[in-house]
Amino acid sequence: MNSYVGKKYHVVTYGCQMNVHESEKIRGILHSLGMEEIDNPETADVVVFNTCCIREGAEDRAYNNVMALKKVKEKNPSKVIVVCGCMPQQKNGKYDLKKRLPFVDIIIGTHNINALAQYLIELSKTKERVYDIIEKPIATMDPDYCIRDDKTNAYVNIIYGCNKFCTYCIVPYVRGREMSRTPEEIYKEVKDLVQNHGYKYITLLGQNVNSYGKDLKEKTSFSELLKNLCKIEGDFKIKFMTSHPMDFGDDLIKVMKEEHKVAKALHLPVQSGSSRILQRMNRHYDIKHYMSIIKKIKRAVPNIALSTDIIVGFPGETEKDFNQTMKLIKKVKYDQVFAFMYSKRTGTPAATFEDQVDEDIKNIRVNKLLRLQKIIQKEQLKKFIKKRFDCLIKHINGVAVGVTDGGREIYIPNYKYNNENYFTKVKVEDIRNHKLSGVIDE
Repeated sequence: MNSYVGKKYHVVTYGCQMNVHESEKIRGILHSLGMEEIDNPETADVVVFNTCCIREGAEDRAYNNVMALKKVKEKNPSKVIVVCGCMPQQKNGKYDLKKRLPFVDIIIGTHNINALAQYLIELSKTKERVYDIIEKPIATMDPDYCIRDDKTNAYVNIIYGCNKFCTYCIVPYVRGREMSRTPEEIYKEVKDLVQNHGYKYITLLGQNVNSYGKDLKEKTSFSELLKNLCKIEGDFKIKFMTSHPMDFGDDLIKVMKEEHKVAKALHLPVQSGSSRILQRMNRHYDIKHYMSIIKKIKRAVPNIALSTDIIVGFPGETEKDFNQTMKLIKKVKYDQVFAFMYSKRTGTPAATFEDQVDEDIKNIRVNKLLRLQKIIQKEQLKKFIKKRFDCLIKHINGVAVGVTDGGREIYIPNYKYNNENYFTKVKVEDIRNHKLSGVIDE
C-alpha cells in the first residue's frame, strides 16, 4: 500500500482546453493512488498547479498562487506541492522555478506529466525534491485515468504539439512537434465515451487539428478521421479545436456539411485583419485566403456558429492595421471573439522585434474591439428568429433550455420534459432581455 491512500488532493488549472483535459488526467492519476479530491488547496495533502505560459497574465497568476502556499507549507512540511505544465518547460522563461520555488516538492514539464504517480511515490520514499524537465514526451497518458469535469462534453486529444512556429507563440517550444494519436486509439476512446458513458459532445483537441495524421506511418487526414468517428453508433456530436486556416481544406467543409454528427460550429483563429501583420506573425496565409474559407463554410453550413481569436497590438501594428481587423470583424460577424493584447514571450522571435506597441495603445484598441463585438453579438441575435437548430436539451433553474452547437442558449418556456441531455430541433421565436426563446420543433 502506498502512503497516499486516503489523502486529499487539489488541482489548479490555468490555460486552454488542452490543459483542462490534462488536469482531468492528473486527477485520474491521483485518484489511482487512493486519494480523494477536495476544493481547498490549503487543507489538501497534495496540491498540483497545472500551469500555462501562453500569456504573461496566466503565468503571473500561477506563480503568485503557488507563492501563496509558501507559509502553509512552512507550517505543514508534509504537504506536497507540484508545479507542472508549460511554465516549467520554458527554457528562458520569466521565472526560474527551480530557484524561486524551493518549497515546491515536484517540478515537471509538459512531457512527463503521465509519470506523476512515480514521482510522488519516489518523493514519499526519498523525501528528496524532484526537478525533471525532459525534451520529448515519455508517452501519451492512458485515457482510462481521466476523471472528467463535464458529464455532457468529453475532451479527446488527437494530436499534440505544433509545427507552425508563429512568431508570437511559445507552444512549439513547450509542447514540442506534432505527434498524432492513431485513428484506432481515438476511435476506441470516443466509442467508449459515447456508448459506455453517455457523452453527448466529443470535443477533439489539438494545437492544430487540421494537421492531424501527417506524421503517422499510415497517412490519414483530419476529415477522414471525422468521417470514421461519425460511424460510431449513438446520439452524439463531434466538435473540434483549434483549426489553422492554412490547413483548412474543402474536404473538411464537405464533412461539416454532410455529416450530421459533426457540430455546426467552427473556431477559426484569424489573429489579425491585416495581411501585413499576419506575415510578420508567420501565419502562412493572408486575409484573402482566410475570407475564402469563411465564405465557403457559410455557404455550405448556413447556420454555422463562428468564433475566432485576435491578438491586438502585435509589434508593428499601426492604426491602419488595427482598423483592418475591425473591418474584418464587421464583415464576418462572428458569434464570439476572443481578443487578447499581445504578450511578449521570451524565446519567441516577436519578443525581439523593436517596434513593440505601447501598452496604453493596446488597451485602448482591445477595448474598442470588444465594444464593437458586443454590438455585433446583439445584432446577431436577430438572425436567429424563425431559424431551427439541433439542440441539446438541458434545464437551468427548472426551465428547459436548448443549447446550440455554438453554445447559444434557447429558453423553452412551458416545455414539460421528463429528462435532459438529448438532441431535438428547436425553433427560435423571440428575443427577450437579450435572450433567445423558442419552441420544440420535432
